[in-house]
Amino acid sequence: MTFCNRLFEKVSPIWEENHNHPFVQGIGRGTLDKDKFRFYMVQDYVYLIEYAKLFALGAVKARDVKTMGEFAKLLDSTLNEEMSLHRQYAQQFGITPEELEKAKPASTTLAYTHYMLHVSDNGTLAELVSALLPCMWSYSEIGKELSKIPGATEHEFYGEWVKMYASDDFGALSTWLIGLLDEIAEGKSEEELEYLEEIFLNTSRFEYMFWDMAYNKEMWPAKLSSTID
Repeated sequence: MTFCNRLFEKVSPIWEENHNHPFVQGIGRGTLDKDKFRFYMVQDYVYLIEYAKLFALGAVKARDVKTMGEFAKLLDSTLNEEMSLHRQYAQQFGITPEELEKAKPASTTLAYTHYMLHVSDNGTLAELVSALLPCMWSYSEIGKELSKIPGATEHEFYGEWVKMYASDDFGALSTWLIGLLDEIAEGKSEEELEYLEEIFLNTSRFEYMFWDMAYNKEMWPAKLSSTID
């Protein structure tokens, strides 16, 4: 069994909750409130800015030119392609580029991105990949599952989202990262593998919290929201 197969078995109960979350199911069935998706789009843009930094750190921590180049390509495509498409897509929901650039992170967005950056900045390449992989891998899995729902890829508002994450091109990115993690995990002690597993499970839990945050449109806990400008 490869290390990522082991991770997949461990994380399956968490990912099942992600797949069944009403936000995710609402996208696939076309029933999600547009205001909830609008909130998600803004926070996802804030998230992507921080997530892209992980690719830059990956290039720094990589030990060979080929891996450095792959991380550099991921950084470039995220900053100059994915985020541009994100801005264009956001306009369908009345979100201006100015609103995206000025957006502040919700509490979950802040905690999630800071955790990944902390792990990645202070850890090894294996720890960095363990932190960033759940987002990409789980989105690919979600996209493929939602695309099986009749009409999901043709929906007026959510169809493009489903098609993007169900695509072979997006799936290839997670496949590359899975292969990289399997490669660099070889020969590590059980103690080291358990720590990588802990990181992977933590960011998978943050993925669930992100869906939940978007569904409830919660910037900060309700009792604190009134104190925030």
